[in-house]
Amino acid sequence: MHMLHQRFRQALTFALGLMLSFSLWATVSPPATAALPPGNAVNDPRALLRLSLPLENEDIRKVQLYLEGTSPQLRGKRWTEISKDLDKASSSLAVRKAGIIDDVPAADRDKAEALIEQIGTGISELKTLAAQQDPQPFKDARAPVLRNVGDLEEMMVQGYPFEVPAEYSNLPQLKGRATVVIDTTKGPMTAIVDGYSAPVTAGNFVDLVKRGFYDGLPFTRTDSSYVIQTGDPEGPEQGFKDRTIPLEVLIEGDSEPIYGFTTEELGLYPAKPALPFSAYGTMAMATSPDDANSASSQFFFLPFEADLTPAGANLLDGRYAVFGYVVEGQEVLGELTKGDKIKSAKVVEGLENLV
Repeated sequence: MHMLHQRFRQALTFALGLMLSFSLWATVSPPATAALPPGNAVNDPRALLRLSLPLENEDIRKVQLYLEGTSPQLRGKRWTEISKDLDKASSSLAVRKAGIIDDVPAADRDKAEALIEQIGTGISELKTLAAQQDPQPFKDARAPVLRNVGDLEEMMVQGYPFEVPAEYSNLPQLKGRATVVIDTTKGPMTAIVDGYSAPVTAGNFVDLVKRGFYDGLPFTRTDSSYVIQTGDPEGPEQGFKDRTIPLEVLIEGDSEPIYGFTTEELGLYPAKPALPFSAYGTMAMATSPDDANSASSQFFFLPFEADLTPAGANLLDGRYAVFGYVVEGQEVLGELTKGDKIKSAKVVEGLENLV
């Protein structure tokens, strides 16, 4: 019990330290209290991206959620429950195949059929691994199955679900997703940037990447337990000081983001954002301490143990705009020190979604 209380105090101290230490120019006073919610926060970046897709097809969602649901069970080594969820996922995929295919554009249905077959085969392999009760091979085999589920779900998203408010229509927008490779002096990282949840924030970032703005810029903060920040130009010629973007937060279950206000200012604290600060390598825009609408080019990665900041109840959700996650090369974040640089940042997929 003493260890539990100690960990609880450490978690609160850690989260408070984040807010007290994190801003571009000065400190920020945190809320008086912060509660840790029950349950398991999702801390897999790819899972968060799958869950945040604007998808209405419940058939494929059921398959996804049965597979995602094995994560907390895996931590508890509840193999019987894992096997039951795999059976449900397999049954749902077979019974609901027609409903899944119907929501895929006609031109992509052959590809969707192939993905469904791969998912079914993968689930069968997972059942075999579950019987062996060895967590690591199970996790290794589950990753590509869930990747196929995510690819299938993205094919089912047709059109863009909302329009950005007119006052921000002059800003770049990402109407979809983009993959960005950030090559640093300590190695490369791959990030997925989500314009479905944060079109203006993601659009601003992808536009700057496209222009080569971040190439050569140093990491100006590398607190290994707090944030890793970059994007501060080394001269006025790199500019973009005239372009600021509003705070943009999509609350889980809402149809479009909130603009210009923190969730706390709107009395929504602690509402859960669609893109929460609960994954190692969360990417978000930095702002001044007294203006949530002052984001421009500087952004940060969150590198610490995400279990200490549960989704929907930490001191960052709803105060800063998350726009993506590092999905490969997360270990690079732990190696970066002040003075390391971004050698180059390139959009390798999804540039056509930048408006």
